[in-house]
Amino acid sequence: MKGFQREDRMFSLCGLNCMLCPMQIGGYCPGCGGGEGNQSCAIARCSLEHDKVEYCHQCGEYPCSRYDGIDEYDSFITHRHMKRDMQKAEEAGSRAYGEEQAEKAEILRYLLEHYNDGRKKNFYCVAVNLLELQDIRNVMKEIAGIEGLDELSEKERASFAAKLFQAAAAKQGIELKLKKKPAKKK
Repeated sequence: MKGFQREDRMFSLCGLNCMLCPMQIGGYCPGCGGGEGNQSCAIARCSLEHDKVEYCHQCGEYPCSRYDGIDEYDSFITHRHMKRDMQKAEEAGSRAYGEEQAEKAEILRYLLEHYNDGRKKNFYCVAVNLLELQDIRNVMKEIAGIEGLDELSEKERASFAAKLFQAAAAKQGIELKLKKKPAKKK
């Protein structure tokens, strides 16, 4: 979007974790406020109209009507924790929150390099987005402790890791799939 630039392109204006997004990882999006290739966004336009706030929580009108129902459905990245993550960033500070997200992104890259059968990118992006960092660390510790795992086929390794993430998510009552918006009836 013309004129919309941000310093922090890894955590979006509205609360999406861009560095954990399949579009960002695939090189299809430069991140929120990354300039060229950035999608038209009503919230970005709003930022331009409100002194170019870096995060919505810095606006005196937050949370505004743009956030009504925003977490009901997902796009290519989960929207379920946008408000919660925005609050975490506000309370911990953007730097501390960014460090947590950077660790999650590092784990995500590792999973995609070592436990992806070509069909797990979205799954891992959702898992790393929705699970708490400690839960992710625990799963990674469990993966690291399995002898002979690297001798399995790529598909078997991916399936094994996915089952561990599913189990961790189930303990927290989290479903690891994107919530699609129902198709409009004609």
